[in-house]
Amino acid sequence: MQASLFTSVVLPALLALIMLGMGLSLRVQDFARLASMPKAIFVGLVGQVVLLPLLAFAIAVFFSASPEIAIGLMILAACPGGTTSNLFAHIAKANLALSISLTAITTVICVFTTPFLIAFSIDYFIEGESPAFSLLETSLALMLISLLPVLIGMLIKAKNNTLAERAEPIFRKLSVLFMILIIIKISYDESDSIIAAFPDMFILTIGLNLLATAMGLFLARLFLLSNIDGATLGIEIGTQNATLAILIAISLLGVPAYALVPGVYGIAMYLGATLLVIRFKQKSRKEVKVDSLS
Repeated sequence: MQASLFTSVVLPALLALIMLGMGLSLRVQDFARLASMPKAIFVGLVGQVVLLPLLAFAIAVFFSASPEIAIGLMILAACPGGTTSNLFAHIAKANLALSISLTAITTVICVFTTPFLIAFSIDYFIEGESPAFSLLETSLALMLISLLPVLIGMLIKAKNNTLAERAEPIFRKLSVLFMILIIIKISYDESDSIIAAFPDMFILTIGLNLLATAMGLFLARLFLLSNIDGATLGIEIGTQNATLAILIAISLLGVPAYALVPGVYGIAMYLGATLLVIRFKQKSRKEVKVDSLS
């Protein structure tokens, strides 16, 4: 997938629209809510921003992953969560307020942390000449295609909540469709690389997803949070904005091979969240039966 009008203009524009849709689901209160649940927010941020990249790094090093797979894992782990995590939190009847708050704040934080993690990954995993990379340009690009559209979406919601509530589901469906189309295009353009590396990518992406989800549950138990908050952290940490990771790899770094892992993870990440949804649905049914008997 060579540099083209699609990778330099269309892809960033479509992602900006998706991030606009995320903004339509957020309010200023979602950031103000941070003060009402400081421990859960703090634990979630540590898990998402610090421990998840460390987990991805440990997996890449332990399994001696190729530079393309290792950097792809790190780009993915450096990205914030997406609205998909909020949807799964809603389905699981987890702490939706916590999920939305974490999505909102990590979207802001990762604009600044993601470029540094990418720079570190490239320097560590690549020997010899590495792709051109600028911390400043990447940060500015992330602001333009992720943070700014989110702020515009929040402004629209503040001015016309009815319009925002009608439009947000459309943007959410667009997000899923867009990611599927990008994955199909990457699969077509990089078919030889995918066939050669798929066994490793499949194992590592599934492993990262399940371990990240389990890490959310463990952190909640370690810090004495509720089971509901644990489910929320498991979903939030295990469900990444794979679309943003794909865009960073293709449009900002110009290395489509780095997008293969986020592309596979964009499908694999539903596994951990689905298992949590099933678990908590079953738990809720059991609690209802116990209450009815008593």
